Amino acid sequence: MAAKLILSMDGAVIKEYPLNKERMTIGRKEHNDIVIDNLAVSGEHAAVVTIMHDSFLEDLGSTNGLEVNGTPTKKHFLQNNDVIEIGKHKLKYVNDQITKTTSADFERTMVMRSPPSQAGAVKTPAKPNQPAVDAGADKTGKFSGTPTSAPAKPAAQADSGKPAVVQILTGPNAGKELELVKNLTTLGKPGLQVAVLTRRPQGFFITHVEGKNFPLVNGKELTSQAHQLNDHDVIELAGIKMEFYFKG
Repeated sequence: MAAKLILSMDGAVIKEYPLNKERMTIGRKEHNDIVIDNLAVSGEHAAVVTIMHDSFLEDLGSTNGLEVNGTPTKKHFLQNNDVIEIGKHKLKYVNDQITKTTSADFERTMVMRSPPSQAGAVKTPAKPNQPAVDAGADKTGKFSGTPTSAPAKPAAQADSGKPAVVQILTGPNAGKELELVKNLTTLGKPGLQVAVLTRRPQGFFITHVEGKNFPLVNGKELTSQAHQLNDHDVIELAGIKMEFYFKG
């Protein structure tokens, strides 16, 4: 059973929204996945990113902010029965699946803190106004399911344990490499543009997490769905170009 958000106002349930996409937006404008027609709600107010059985809430720079269980927040790892408050509306998060990811895991990846030293992993230091690139810890284990937006993957590129790398192509850190040693790696600059690379049995996928503009892969803008990466794809994120490829 997929997790869901239950929208209500003054105790009356308005609608239920299954979290059946990797990224769902909440806002006043009609293009959002969850539309709340109220002036206290920004055009694009917040987003919920769901990976496996885990969902993460993020404020998209809204005017009036949001609260979870009565506490103002910008980023929050959602847990069963959490209540998100946006203006006078409430969204109750319901998820009866067992989760293995913790809030600390999510926060560590999102704020780009350095992970424990790993052989073959390179940390690209952040400079003022430059994106950070880092590998974030993840405990979700194997990923399953192929998004409908993902292109067919040649058998040679299926995940057989072959190491993959992201190499910076432009900017002051050009030439540096990051070996993708985690199941979940965060790329980008918080507050500007962030994407998540996830390793699954089918290969590596990139999902937009934060920022008004979506990342580009080979010059084409991504959608809100996960996109499967192919060998030597060029990603453009937060003003920096980087190449994804398999080693060996």
